Amino acid sequence: MTESVNIQNQITNLSQKTKGDKVIWTLVILLALISMLVVYSATGSLAYKKYQGNTEIYLFKQVAFIVMGMSVIYFAHMVNYTMWSRIAKILFLISIPLLVYTLFFGVRMNEGSRWIRLPIINMTIQTSDLAKLGLFMYLARMMSKKQEVIKDFKKGFLPLIIPVLIVCLLIAPANLSTALLLGASCMLLFFIGRVNAKHLILTILIALIPIIILVVAAITSHNAIESDQVSEVKSSTLTRRVSTWVSRVEGFIYGSKVTNDEGAYQVDQAKIAIAKGGILGVGPGNSTQRNFLPQAYNDFIYPIIIEEYGLVGGLLIVFIYLVFLWRCIRIFKRCPYAFGAFLALGLSFTLVIQAVANMAVSVNLFPVTGVTLPLVSMGGSSFLFTCLAIGIILSVARNVEQMEGNNSIVPENNNYE
Repeated sequence: MTESVNIQNQITNLSQKTKGDKVIWTLVILLALISMLVVYSATGSLAYKKYQGNTEIYLFKQVAFIVMGMSVIYFAHMVNYTMWSRIAKILFLISIPLLVYTLFFGVRMNEGSRWIRLPIINMTIQTSDLAKLGLFMYLARMMSKKQEVIKDFKKGFLPLIIPVLIVCLLIAPANLSTALLLGASCMLLFFIGRVNAKHLILTILIALIPIIILVVAAITSHNAIESDQVSEVKSSTLTRRVSTWVSRVEGFIYGSKVTNDEGAYQVDQAKIAIAKGGILGVGPGNSTQRNFLPQAYNDFIYPIIIEEYGLVGGLLIVFIYLVFLWRCIRIFKRCPYAFGAFLALGLSFTLVIQAVANMAVSVNLFPVTGVTLPLVSMGGSSFLFTCLAIGIILSVARNVEQMEGNNSIVPENNNYE
C-alpha cells in the first residue's frame, strides 16, 4: 500500500513539473504507443528469422529508444529556450565539418555516406539530423536580429540563405531528399518571417533546375532502355548516386516494370498493403506485406499502419501531425519574442514536412526518399534528434505559459554573440 502511494506521489510530482503544451505531450505519447505496436508487428518475422524465434527483441529496443526519447523531451523542455540562441552559432559551425567528414569518411550504406559511428557506444548517427537542428537554431537567431532589414537582399537575405545552401549542398550528395525537404522547410520559414517574396521565388527557380535535370535524365534513360541503348546511359552517369536519383525518378514516373530500382518495388508492395487494409484494416499484428515490403519497420511503416488499421488508422496519423502543426503555429503566435517563435515554427515545419513526405512516398505521390516517419519508425539517432526538437518546441511553450501566468514579461536578449 505504501509503495503504491509513493509511486502515485512520484507520478503526481512528475506531472506537476511537466509543463508546455499538453496537447503536444498527448500527441507525442500517442505516436509513441502507435510506434510500439506497429514496429513490433513489422519486425516480428524479421526478428524470428534473425534471432532464432525471439520475436520481441526489436520491441524491447524500440521501448528503450522511446524511454530515452521521452527523457530527452522532458529534460530539453525544462531548459530555457533562450539558451539555444547562445549556442546556435557554435552548433551550426560544428555541424559543417561533421557533414564534410561524413561525406568523405562516413559509414557507407546503400551507396551513400550519411552516418558516422560513435567510437564508445558503437552507434551510428546521421549528422544531417544534428545539422538540421543547428541550422534552424541559427536561422531563428539571425531572423530575430535582422527583422528591420529582412527585406534587403544583401543585409537580410544573403546572411540567411548562405547557411541553408551550405548545409543542403553538403547533405545532398548522400541524401538528396533530406536536402530538398530541408530547403523547403527553410523557404517556408523565410516566407512567414517576412523575407522578400522575390528573393524566395528566385531561389526556388534556381533549386528547380537540378530537379528538372533529374526528370529529363529519367525520361532519357527510359527511352534509351526502350531503344536498347542502356550502355550509353550508364556511361553518361557521373556517379552512382546520380544514377540512383535518376532511377528513383524513373521508377516514380514509369513504375517498377521498367526499372530494377528497389524503391519502385517497395512502392508496389506498399500499394498492395494499402489495398489489403481497406477501411478498417486486417487487425493489429495481422499484416502479411511485412514479409515482402523492405524497410517495413522504417521508411515504409505507414503502409503497414494502413494494412492493419485501415484507412481510419492512416487518417488518424495524418490528423495527429496536422494537430501538432496547428499547436506549434499557436505557440508561434503566442510567443512575444521573435527567436522563440521562429525556433518553434522552424522545427515543427521540418518534422511535419518530413512526415508528409514519408506518407506521400508510401502512396506513390512522391519519389522514394528514404526519410522516416517521425516518432513512429523504428528508433535510432533520428528518433532521438526528433525528440530533442520536440523538447525545444515544448520549452518555448513552457516559457510562454510562464510569462502569461505571471503577466510580467522580462525582455529577451536576442543579441547573443
